[in-house]
Amino acid sequence: MFRGKDITEISDGRLYSLNDMVRVGCNDCRGCSSCCSGMGETIQLDPLDVIFLSRATGKTFDMMLDRELELNMVDGMILPNLKLDGGTGQCSFLNEEGRCSVHSFRPGICRIFPLGRYYHDGGFSYILQKDECRAKNRYKVRVRQWVDRPDPESYDRYILHWHSLIRTWAGELVKTDEKTRKDACMYFLNLFYRKPFREDEDLYAQLFARIKTAENFVK
Repeated sequence: MFRGKDITEISDGRLYSLNDMVRVGCNDCRGCSSCCSGMGETIQLDPLDVIFLSRATGKTFDMMLDRELELNMVDGMILPNLKLDGGTGQCSFLNEEGRCSVHSFRPGICRIFPLGRYYHDGGFSYILQKDECRAKNRYKVRVRQWVDRPDPESYDRYILHWHSLIRTWAGELVKTDEKTRKDACMYFLNLFYRKPFREDEDLYAQLFARIKTAENFVK
């Protein structure tokens, strides 16, 4: 989802890189789970998110669609997002104590919160979103430590390519008829979310290869 808002409307106005310090530390939330409720369909999942969630749960993508995930239309694309509990409005991965049951494997959007990504000049920077986190007296943490993904530079490069791919596909699909759009979306879901990734090969290399395949598909 592309919000299209001015940076000063949604953040402290600063752009952060992996090596910058930013005031996000909150002592592991101290039991707070306010950011895990009422998110609607906003926690969209990229393929790496689903890979890690599958490892955490032992479930395939389609198995998680029974309870933890759902599919929705996003900027003309059919993409997965975290599913909220229908009764509580909370993330389906919250346990009875209000803690994340997949914390070590949580999606990228959850992982960087309350940071966000601001895309500009062919790249992106991290931003500290306004009024998103309720924690008081937050302390500074280096961004790469907060993101906490293997090989942060490769992860950022993957996120940038993924973002670009989604924009390209969304732009191309609006030019097609309904059946073509549906078939293309099913191809996309199968390529990135249903087709298994090899555990004995570099994940980023596999992801970049599939992104290249998808780029060629719409040329």
